[in-house]
Amino acid sequence: MRFILSVAALMLLAACSADQERGGDRKVAVVAEPARLLADEDIVEAVGTARAARSAQIFPEVSGRISAVRFRPGAFVKQGGVLVELDARAERLALKLAEVRVEEARQLLSRYRRIEDTGALSDSQIEAGETALAAAQIERDQAALALSERTIRAPFSGHVSFSDLDPGDRVTPTTLIAQIDQRGRLFVDFNAPEAVFRRLRPGQNVEVVSFSDPDQVIASTIQAVDSTIEQEQRSYRARAAIDNSADRFRPGMSFSVRFADSGQLRPAVPEAAVMWTGEGSSVFAVRDGKAVRVPVTIASRRDGLVLLEAKIAKGTPIIVEGVQKLREGQAVTLVKEPARDAAEVEVAPS
Repeated sequence: MRFILSVAALMLLAACSADQERGGDRKVAVVAEPARLLADEDIVEAVGTARAARSAQIFPEVSGRISAVRFRPGAFVKQGGVLVELDARAERLALKLAEVRVEEARQLLSRYRRIEDTGALSDSQIEAGETALAAAQIERDQAALALSERTIRAPFSGHVSFSDLDPGDRVTPTTLIAQIDQRGRLFVDFNAPEAVFRRLRPGQNVEVVSFSDPDQVIASTIQAVDSTIEQEQRSYRARAAIDNSADRFRPGMSFSVRFADSGQLRPAVPEAAVMWTGEGSSVFAVRDGKAVRVPVTIASRRDGLVLLEAKIAKGTPIIVEGVQKLREGQAVTLVKEPARDAAEVEVAPS
């Protein structure tokens, strides 16, 4: 369809030019499009490292001998699931003794209450009984806490790492039991150059590509940016997030992060408008009904358009068809521009 329209426009241009020359009018029929202003884009690429959305290294609260290891390396465990049990025979006995003392203090206070109205006991004796019960309950709670610390549990649901621990090993609070990662969602941390600090903001779309699967481009968004610039590298830390519900990636993997840095607004015209001569590249603008040559430098190309370094205001008519018949100052007649395909309609830059 576009080809047919282009051919029809060229035929119309030729006919109009021939008619005008026969009539003595030296005007040349041309097709022009208004110049647009588009933001020049540079693709910025950085290398980032993935980390789990939640990650923790598990250490025991107390020292002791391992009596059982309840997890398999790499397995998924639920929050509160038992990872390791330490020998807890002494702690169980201590809890039983504390419970017995609580019961004794409760029974003694109960007897005091029964004879409280007889005047056989003073108020201070009643208060001492209440204090003894409270102290016994605290000792029981302390014993229960000591017993619970002999069981090491998962703080949240996730996958556990490898571990070299076996039953019979002795551990201390500095012994790493395992690492647990919640990797259904991964953060990719990378260093962005200082030059894009004001333009790379939370919520901005970026593309993330794993080095292990370079053919798959993952759409992502910026979650956070650091508040300071690293002085030596002149960069700052930024974080993107990717969905990993399929469990295809692992924390620690390397990713390439790419994003478009929208820079200076530049005049944009169709590639067909640019002419090349011994003096360099230029376009013809229409001013006061005449063709005026404007020197240009191509800054970048995008979807059939060229972004130019030139003094061209937005909306200036730029000749795109009929440029071969023009000279500087040539009088022109604008012919209606052929319809453009829907796919070519300009999308305003974000």
